[in-house]
Amino acid sequence: MSKSFFITALGQVSSKHNAAVAVLNLARKKSPQAAYFKPIAKSPDDEELQTTLSGAALPGTPADYYALTFEETIKLLNHGKVGSVLDAVLQKYNQLAAKFSPLIIEGLDMVPTAGALAKLDATIAANLGSPVILLTEEDECGCGCGLAVAALAVSAYKSRFAEIFALAIISKNPSKIPLETNPTSPLAGAKIWPVASAGDIVSHLEKNCESICQYTPKALTPKRFEFMLIEKAKTKKQHIVLPEGTDERILRAADDILEKDFADLTILGDPDAISKQAKDIGLKNLLTKAQLINNKNSSLLPELTHEFFELRKTKGITEEKAAAQMLNRNFFGTMMVKLKKADGMVSGADGTTADTIRPALMIIKTKPGCSIASSVFLMCLADRVWVFGDCAINTNPNPQQLAEIAIISAQTAQAFGVTPKVAMLSYSSGTSGTGPDVDAITEATKLAQESAAKVFPGLPIDGPLQFDAAVDPRTGKSKMPASSVAGQATVMIFPSLSAGNIGYKAVQRTANAVAIGPVIQGLNAPVNDLSRGTLVTDIINTVAITALQALADK
Repeated sequence: MSKSFFITALGQVSSKHNAAVAVLNLARKKSPQAAYFKPIAKSPDDEELQTTLSGAALPGTPADYYALTFEETIKLLNHGKVGSVLDAVLQKYNQLAAKFSPLIIEGLDMVPTAGALAKLDATIAANLGSPVILLTEEDECGCGCGLAVAALAVSAYKSRFAEIFALAIISKNPSKIPLETNPTSPLAGAKIWPVASAGDIVSHLEKNCESICQYTPKALTPKRFEFMLIEKAKTKKQHIVLPEGTDERILRAADDILEKDFADLTILGDPDAISKQAKDIGLKNLLTKAQLINNKNSSLLPELTHEFFELRKTKGITEEKAAAQMLNRNFFGTMMVKLKKADGMVSGADGTTADTIRPALMIIKTKPGCSIASSVFLMCLADRVWVFGDCAINTNPNPQQLAEIAIISAQTAQAFGVTPKVAMLSYSSGTSGTGPDVDAITEATKLAQESAAKVFPGLPIDGPLQFDAAVDPRTGKSKMPASSVAGQATVMIFPSLSAGNIGYKAVQRTANAVAIGPVIQGLNAPVNDLSRGTLVTDIINTVAITALQALADK
């Protein structure tokens, strides 16, 4: 079966819980590892939850199988903390998913067709990546009119990117309910299951067992993607250095990272000043778990200075200049990474990109086979993640460099769970346009395809492609019908820094996308840059990405 199934209902459908229990019993017959999860329980002593766990002989206490109570959820929602609700649900879901599979998830009680609770129910389902079985009951007439009401609900769920697997309509006359819907209806794509009772859902599940087992979620929400990054980083914690210990955003992010326990941290700055600031703003984890180093008088200074001098003496640096350079926090942090006293570095919250990248290029340098360092942004839209490169480093890459950026960007995408399909972007698709810029992308595409055949067999790469032809299926089919990338691209390679920077900012601002990055590619060890306008969440995500890059390098 699927790794999880989300059972929910419209209004006061009394059979919802019975349906969830019936599906759980079926799942446990097929797999003893199946379990039950109720994201939002009525209360700590939710009787239905206790009865379900007892009947299924699941170990532990009820607290192990729910994330929040209804009262706790409402308090968070009233303070605008939807993200905190999702964090709690994802945390508990992942704890259970590590022990059990599949998970039968029961949605909120008494969810209306629309409104705040319907949005929350759908948002939880979407962020868990769980296909939804949505129950509704026919009116007393039993004439099949339930489909009209259900269509409104399905629209509401789809608008939050929840994926409706089946609509189960409990009716006195199931035979009167049509199984086919208009292709333009919100119900299109969902299976219609007319049933006389909740127990009948099991027979439909058994009939659809193959499609259920092969089901994979299509949508990838920003919250699920971010949570996935952190969970991956937890598998083997890496040590990240944060040079900007005077920035409150860095300290707040560090405290959260240490709370989530997915990386070990060294923070550069005056330990007394950092500790005082952390205490003043209530950052308890920072005070007890972070390593604080003053790079201006650290015991590491002699070693780092000597090694930096040895590294750069052929470039004319003196020991005095090497010592002075090590007083610079970014050079100090980069040398820590070089000497494996840290696995990666994140900086840039109050400095320029050059301040972060220049020491990395000077000290860490690029990997064998990489002629340049490059960057990508992970663009987290409401239901998918795109990878945009290069948007931060290379001004006007030549065809060979574009090809190199394409391959390493595809590798980055794959490392972060995005299936790479690479579009080499231009103002022309295929052979529809001409000119030096189109010729350059045509050549870059050919070089990238040749390189992929050696280092990334099977990687789909195509170009030149206009952005709409790259991402919109209808436009892609019209303009490039034979392309394996058109309309499906996940990795977009821009022809210049100007185009890439404009492109990512346009998508970020107009589509309300979460832009994670820039993620620097091609270095021998990960060093990543932050924007001076960075948010605490951005820092947390960038540290997670840096940790995963370090882990991949090992």
